[in-house]
Amino acid sequence: MYAEDDLIMISALQHFAFCERQCALIHLEQVWEENRLTAEGKVLHERVDQATSESRKDVRIATSVRIRSLRIGITGVIDLLEFHRLESPVDAGGSIVGVALPRASEFWRPFPVEYKRGKPKENRVDEIQLCAQALALEEMLGVAIQAGALFYGQTRRRLDVPFDEDLRSLTEEMATGVHALLNGGRTPLAVYSPKCKSCSLFEICRPRLRERRSAKKWIERALAED
Repeated sequence: MYAEDDLIMISALQHFAFCERQCALIHLEQVWEENRLTAEGKVLHERVDQATSESRKDVRIATSVRIRSLRIGITGVIDLLEFHRLESPVDAGGSIVGVALPRASEFWRPFPVEYKRGKPKENRVDEIQLCAQALALEEMLGVAIQAGALFYGQTRRRLDVPFDEDLRSLTEEMATGVHALLNGGRTPLAVYSPKCKSCSLFEICRPRLRERRSAKKWIERALAED
């Protein structure tokens, strides 16, 4: 169990899964820089980042819901949390999946939704962030959360994400990695890859500079050996 002061932001898991150096620059060195991609994402999140609630026939909606997990040491805010009406709080497998809500006699299944500006990625960084939200909700509400969704601004579509054991294990592994990175207090060296082009910290990180320096040293060593 982690103490309140040791909790890390859920977004750090996504940053860590994308690039450990990026995670350290943002969460250890407190460096941040806007680019077009982050600006578009900020606008998209502003639509759901004000704490509100809404009721429909079979769905209740809450936005900007603060969550935490002391077990894996994370905290953050869910963009959109839906509660779907259930006939029973227990599923066919015997797991508790429904919660009681204020001023409601029925049971409701929590369903987290995370908003992203672009389109579905080939990697699992967004899924990790969403799963971390589910793990925190499970701890807080005492229920099993089987799935959530990612909404992408570019495609204007939802992508349902099942929280299977592989994703859960990967998410906890990322949380452990972030804690170790921040506790170690050292920012990893830059290593250039094609994904660097989309990083808002590209000019600060300057991964190609290290690449050029490394190449120069390699050439100098090769010439010296000759």
